[in-house]
Amino acid sequence: MKEKGSMIEHSDTVVKKPIIKAVPDPEVPEKALRRKFTAEYKLRIVKEADALTQPGQVGALLRREGLYSSNLTLWRRQIKEGLVPKKRGPVAKRPDPNICRIAQLEKDNTRLAHKLKQAELIIEVQKKVAALLQGLEKTEENS
Repeated sequence: MKEKGSMIEHSDTVVKKPIIKAVPDPEVPEKALRRKFTAEYKLRIVKEADALTQPGQVGALLRREGLYSSNLTLWRRQIKEGLVPKKRGPVAKRPDPNICRIAQLEKDNTRLAHKLKQAELIIEVQKKVAALLQGLEKTEENS
């Protein structure tokens, strides 16, 4: 048995040694990029899919373009609605103007009720002071 380069020779057979290849990079990309389709592209694909008549042609179109049948369904619905893209994520809640108005009115009501109590208290004190002064005047007149 003799060894030559990457081959081992036996007396009757020649066996090749496996060549060790570089290990592929195990690093995974951080995040896959989400594909975005333009309105023109969506319209073109839907028209092209609608024009196909033979069985299997739509599947071939989808494979060629790397799409799913759900894309076609969604795009057809979007075309009916005017092909307006919707923003992803939770729907922003707009405050009801009536609720805002009611809150403002309740705030004003509490403020005014507080001012009213103050005014009533002041009037009450003024009445007592007036009564005391009248009582003093009567006592001075009597003396």
